Amino acid sequence: MSMLALCGGVMAQATAVRGDVNGDGSVTTVDVTCLYNYLLNGDETFSATSDINGDGAITAADITMIYNILIGNPPSSYHEYVDLGLPSGTLWATMNVGANSPEEYGDYFAWGETQPKSVYNWDTYKWGSDLDELTKYCTNSYYGKNGFVDNKTELDPEDDAATANWGSEWRMPSWTQLQELYNNCTGEWTTRNGVNGCLFTSNINGASVFLPAAGVRWTSELYYAGAGGSWWSRTLNVYPYNAFNLIFYSGDVHWYDNGIGRYYGRSVRAVRVSQN
Repeated sequence: MSMLALCGGVMAQATAVRGDVNGDGSVTTVDVTCLYNYLLNGDETFSATSDINGDGAITAADITMIYNILIGNPPSSYHEYVDLGLPSGTLWATMNVGANSPEEYGDYFAWGETQPKSVYNWDTYKWGSDLDELTKYCTNSYYGKNGFVDNKTELDPEDDAATANWGSEWRMPSWTQLQELYNNCTGEWTTRNGVNGCLFTSNINGASVFLPAAGVRWTSELYYAGAGGSWWSRTLNVYPYNAFNLIFYSGDVHWYDNGIGRYYGRSVRAVRVSQN
């Protein structure tokens, strides 16, 4: 039997499991065979899903990464994602930044900060001490400290919690990407492994992603955990002391496309762009 026949799978599609080169839903030694088939024979059947480590090339390093995944020792940069078939090709991570499973809440971040902390308010916020004292990401001099304006409307990579914690292939979603998720998925309030949250199922390919109701942190307290969730975008609101975010509550899944104070501690669900 040829190596190509051994590979099988679905031709050149983004996969929901990182390392699943042939698209059969799991990472096995068959995926290693597919990589060898590319490296030794130049077969490009699965080239779109073969750059496992995300360095822009298909090399022996990708084989090493799959072996580490198989023995339960993946690198810290390894994170699974779901292909929802979205028009932009955006791939959504299966869990929040700071979590170890889709049901875990993960860490909470103020907008433009890359580490969790114990208190979330203007006094502890990195980029301004009040709504009219902003020192970065300001489009209106009224809100900038001493009239400061830089007209930045999206987070720089160094201020992006997804990039800082997971690596350069990951970003916090833009507001456009959050809207795309909303427009192309059906949201359903549900419970998974005892954790309340919202399951977003693609209207395009039927794949789904679960977002736990992780609540929001303000001052030193956690509010609405189990009853609602909120995820930052990387996009500034028209009022620069706010940033766009996605919010839903229990029962009826209700979306808010408003901005919210940048100092609140909210969840981050990372995205990456398909290599197809």
